[in-house]
Amino acid sequence: MSDILKIGDFEFSSRLMVGTGKYASNAETEAALEASGAEVVTVAVRRINISGEGESLLDHIDTKKYKLLPNTAACFTEEEALRTARLAREALDTPLVKLEVIGDEKTLFPDNEATLSAAKILVKEGFTVLPYTTDDPIMAKKLEDVGCAAVMPLAAPIGSGLGIRNPYNIRIILETVKIPVIVDAGVGTASDAAIAMELGCDGVLMNTGIAGAKEPVKMARAMKLAVLAGRLAFEAGRIEKKLYATASSPLSGLI
Repeated sequence: MSDILKIGDFEFSSRLMVGTGKYASNAETEAALEASGAEVVTVAVRRINISGEGESLLDHIDTKKYKLLPNTAACFTEEEALRTARLAREALDTPLVKLEVIGDEKTLFPDNEATLSAAKILVKEGFTVLPYTTDDPIMAKKLEDVGCAAVMPLAAPIGSGLGIRNPYNIRIILETVKIPVIVDAGVGTASDAAIAMELGCDGVLMNTGIAGAKEPVKMARAMKLAVLAGRLAFEAGRIEKKLYATASSPLSGLI
């Protein structure tokens, strides 16, 4: 079965994307990435050594196996995000960027206006932009209109593990844009990932949900299976919800 996720000029067979922060060791990071089956791995440019001098997290990520998705995490202004994205492209030789412009230090909610402005500039500079945004259908459409390759609405605050708090907005976003919708932030366990995929989302990105688990490698595999199951359930089409029972076997013709 071929079920390819297309983002700009890139194609992936896995719809689970994973982060690389918060693991207990580099060995654990490697094992969790392997167990997740992910092809896209996001790295925080401002939090890792990308100079090529000394040990770096990048030494433990097989770039022949994984596609790096640098992100602009910890950027609180448009200027910081632009500078970080440009640095990542030069250092990591990729046009991909997960664009984050944080608007509030406590909630880590994105600054949508600054994100949109930065996205316009980066798209013009040839970046494949995947912006982290709130679950706002209007903003999702604006980001699509300026040329973003996907939109990444949050399920809940970063690292909260609350799961999808507003599935209705996610559904409206799915109806509003034609580019991939990848749920980002707030996924806490496998059922959260499955729900996102059952809604029709094109993918899920997570870090804390795996790295913060008691057994990250087991959780990575659980997330892999949940994304697969959720995707299959969406494609299969669930039964209609009904208030009353419907017999599994026909009642006509009974003796």
